[in-house]
Amino acid sequence: MHDYDLLVVGSANADLVTVVERRPGAGETVLGSDLAVHPGGKGANQAVAAARLGARTALLARVGDDGHGRLLLDSMRSAGVDPVGVLVGGAPTGVALITVDPSGDNSIVVAPGANARLTPQDVKAAGALFQASQVVSAQLEIPLDTVAAVVRAMAPGSRFVLNPSPPAPLPAEVLAACDPLIVNEHEARVVLGADVTGEPEDWATALLALGPRSVVITLGAEGALVADGTGTHRVPSVKVTAVDTTGAGDAFTAALAWRLGAGESLADAAAFAARVGAAAVTKEGAQASYPTTAEVAAL
Repeated sequence: MHDYDLLVVGSANADLVTVVERRPGAGETVLGSDLAVHPGGKGANQAVAAARLGARTALLARVGDDGHGRLLLDSMRSAGVDPVGVLVGGAPTGVALITVDPSGDNSIVVAPGANARLTPQDVKAAGALFQASQVVSAQLEIPLDTVAAVVRAMAPGSRFVLNPSPPAPLPAEVLAACDPLIVNEHEARVVLGADVTGEPEDWATALLALGPRSVVITLGAEGALVADGTGTHRVPSVKVTAVDTTGAGDAFTAALAWRLGAGESLADAAAFAARVGAAAVTKEGAQASYPTTAEVAAL
């Protein structure tokens, strides 16, 4: 019996959000709405999303000893995340600068801050958390060598889920541990080191050839595709009116990781995750938009 259904290792940011009529081009200034500050970061988002669904969740991350760090810790605790692995100090809390257009699409610039100071030594020191966790999820808003250390720290029989965002070429050691590797089209292109051509099934085949045990490709309004050694399967999207897509991919990843740890098939877990992601885009913000299991069922 594990103490945690999901251990998330990753970033924790303050999201500084403004709504614009259109996103600016090079050299252009546009006016936005009043600035809103929300708890965010891909790691903290995943942890909060999973806990909101009912997963026993812990987070290994680093925040600054500042107001943004306290905002993040308060959000985690209120959602039910165990913050035992959250380290404080070393640099200011990371910040994401987010513009949202009227369609709900967003553009994001991240200043990593304390996230860049989450080290392989921090991972090694948190060995007890890894031994206590059924599934471990990571992203790339922390150093890649720290993600590699996560793979080495995994307990026998636990499962590793990776969303390589922001995308970067991945070492073979990390690719081989992914079960699944979760990418969108842009991330698939970077991981493959080439333009993606053909159908998503072709992208999945190329990605599997790099070594991950399974792959999930998110396709926006077209849903998702899952692939492993037994073949591929399309997962339909859920039709909703999008208000803000910020953090929806993190909600999808968290839900998928949790349901895989509960023993669901990759296709079934992805179908549930698609509903969670759809529910998240119907509200503003990232963590504030994440649904409970009851809200997902009501879709």
